[in-house]
Amino acid sequence: MATILNAATANGGSTAVDWTGGTGTFWAWGTFGGATVALEASPDGTNWFSVGQSVSFTQNGVGGFVLGPCKLRAAISGATGTTSVSAIL
Repeated sequence: MATILNAATANGGSTAVDWTGGTGTFWAWGTFGGATVALEASPDGTNWFSVGQSVSFTQNGVGGFVLGPCKLRAAISGATGTTSVSAIL
């Protein structure tokens, strides 16, 4: 498993990780404080796309995905002073 967020508190994207393709699982947990944590994919590391609702959370959650080779990151939006979330692939 790869940790992509570790007690993150601010809006923005995590550092991208290389995904070799296939089936994966995205886990997110912590204190959301109104924030959303979503998995995003990119073909080039510049243009980012939502992977879908099954991997977008406003509370602790886990979801599956199937993608070809790409870059992945977790993106936080709507963070507040109480947000502190972690995520792994």
